Amino acid sequence: MVLVPPGMTLWRRWIHRPQNLAIRKLLFQVHLWLGIGVGLYVTVISVSGSALVYSREIAGKRLHRTVEVPSNGRTRLRTFELRRRVEHACPSCEVLSIVEPQRADQAEAVVLQRGEKRFERLFDPYTGADLGDPLSPVDRAIGWFADLHDNLLSGLTGRTLNGVGSLLLVFLALTGAVIWWPGVKNWRRSTTINWRARFARVNWDLHSAIGFWCYLFVLIWGISGICLCFPGVLDFLFSNEFRLWITRLHFGRFNLVTEILWTALGLAPAVLAVTGALMWWNRVLRKKLRRSSLDASVRSS
Repeated sequence: MVLVPPGMTLWRRWIHRPQNLAIRKLLFQVHLWLGIGVGLYVTVISVSGSALVYSREIAGKRLHRTVEVPSNGRTRLRTFELRRRVEHACPSCEVLSIVEPQRADQAEAVVLQRGEKRFERLFDPYTGADLGDPLSPVDRAIGWFADLHDNLLSGLTGRTLNGVGSLLLVFLALTGAVIWWPGVKNWRRSTTINWRARFARVNWDLHSAIGFWCYLFVLIWGISGICLCFPGVLDFLFSNEFRLWITRLHFGRFNLVTEILWTALGLAPAVLAVTGALMWWNRVLRKKLRRSSLDASVRSS
């Protein structure tokens, strides 16, 4: 228990001995249970966002599908002829559009619809042969991660939930900053990790130190997430220039150094969520399980 000298003002208690303040204890509980509630969401968004930093470079390097141009002077199939070949290859599909390429050695992109599903296939413009999906497995993986990160795979509903999650992330950052402060004599210790300590202490140090060093990034990602999911909501609070820059900072695609940094630091919220869950396990759940086990053994005896 922290002893508080009589007559010490609230501000001096906060500066020197904040551990016993009622407001800090309340915010600790709010931070703990809110973190448990959104921990999985934070982890998913963190990992998917980190994976997407290089998405433009990876997608931009994919090869265009080429075809062999006949040497006998054979011309490309006319649009109605290619449409007929496509309908023959996929009789259950409706041809929505055919996009002719600019080069003679490129395949033609055909947009098809089967029932409610709309998709795209490539066809040889000289033979009408189906050349398959225009997207590589890497492209599809990037698209899946992008949809997960932006919309939680749920369209507009997911985008709305994502905005709410960003708001909760900002609230977690703010409450975390308050409960992180250990007092003027101990704050430096809360910025480092004692790797020789027992696991529970190392886990606490990881949560505390990563929260300190990555705090600004987490706050930026949370605020920019709100701006991206709910355009116009923060117009009353931030200028257009600030909102533009904070959304650019969300992606970190300025140069190679920032992309490497954002990829690594993008995992920080996930680490905070995992270490926070482990603290909850050590402080709350494991004690309850142990108590229940002892009660059960007493009743059985």
